[in-house]
Amino acid sequence: MPRVAASTDPFHAVAEGNRRVLLDVLRDGEQPVGSLVAGTGLSYSLVSQHLQILLEAGVVARRPEGRQRIYRLEAAPLRVVHDWTAGYERFWQERLERLDRRLAGA
Repeated sequence: MPRVAASTDPFHAVAEGNRRVLLDVLRDGEQPVGSLVAGTGLSYSLVSQHLQILLEAGVVARRPEGRQRIYRLEAAPLRVVHDWTAGYERFWQERLERLDRRLAGA
């Protein structure tokens, strides 16, 4: 997948663990980069790189506040990820129910 297409894909945005951690921190509300660095333990450089990918995918937004840039979660583009994974909830529920029946019969 070319870089341009991948960078706008919400699946690509959440594919990397550090980006999911950033989204988890932003779920609690708007944060400046320094707070994201402190909240994740990542370097400024790494946080900036991941934020750029999240911005390109539209799952975070940025606004200036003085000399800082404040980031916030934009969850709407993640809906496609949620909808896709929801199908697997049914799959796992059926598996667990089968396991329960098997264990009850043992």
